[in-house]
Amino acid sequence: MTLALLLLQFLLCAALIGRAGYVLSASADRIAQATGLTGGWIGLALLATVTSLPELASGISAVAWIDAPNLAVGNVLGACVFNLLFLVVVDAVQRRQPMYHHASASHLLSASFGVVMLGFVAISLVVRGGAPAAFNVGLYSPVLLALYLLALKSVFAHEHGRSPAARETPAAHPGLRRDLWRFAAAAAVVLAAGSWLPGIADQLAREMGWSRSFVGTLFMALVTTLPEMAVTLSALRLGALDMAIGNLLGSNLFNLVVLAVDDLFYARGPLLADAAPVHIGSAAAAVLMTGLVMIGLVMRPQGRVLRVLSWISVGLLAAYGLNAAFVYLHGA
Repeated sequence: MTLALLLLQFLLCAALIGRAGYVLSASADRIAQATGLTGGWIGLALLATVTSLPELASGISAVAWIDAPNLAVGNVLGACVFNLLFLVVVDAVQRRQPMYHHASASHLLSASFGVVMLGFVAISLVVRGGAPAAFNVGLYSPVLLALYLLALKSVFAHEHGRSPAARETPAAHPGLRRDLWRFAAAAAVVLAAGSWLPGIADQLAREMGWSRSFVGTLFMALVTTLPEMAVTLSALRLGALDMAIGNLLGSNLFNLVVLAVDDLFYARGPLLADAAPVHIGSAAAAVLMTGLVMIGLVMRPQGRVLRVLSWISVGLLAAYGLNAAFVYLHGA
């Protein structure tokens, strides 16, 4: 297959995922209004789960059909880094003040769970084959799943107790069923395009002479995070800042659960035992970037660098650039 045809297929996947992401955001906003749930919770639980379907489909395809563990791990951790990088865009479009001035403090809880889960992945990558395993599945897989479920429960309890609106009984919404169908149809498109993506990315890696770690961490991660980008921008247009931030931070939590699912489908043993050490750098970069976001949520900086970005966003850009260079130079 020629390089031009591969690029065309890659762009088609991107277009399908991007359009489906826009439909997801609009439907989710109406579902939130109909059910009375907060925007932060909808972003964390509903939107984050569905917009991370490309990572799920791509990861399963990469380990089950292509036998490319580095593609799967690079895609998940690269997507986490991309989601955090996209907070720079969210910050830039907040014209009056940095986004951290208006964002809900409840995002600290989901960000904290993200740091814990990313740290657990980083440790598992360091010990590699020395990590405990059972039935070809690493111990980290059930732990990641348990932490994710605990995060959902904790954030819901926090939001429900903090916001009186979350305790109100929503009024009847005649269009709810239609919105649910639209949401499900868009999710199916995302899943199909995400399943198509790994084969294209793997062939691109061979054609361009790039490592699978580099392609997974940068190119696949970029395309599979298009739903998050589309949903985030749509939420910002609706004035739902907390839904936008919740979607990005929640997607990172679900992406780490995707590692556990990929591990289940990987037949040759624990997935992270066969992953290249370069992915430790991506996990560390995601921890660093999440830590910067947490600092922003606590300190709530007022000023901007060159009247464009907060210093938190400048730090996020620097961390992403360093990680991209590291993966390109040392990827396997």
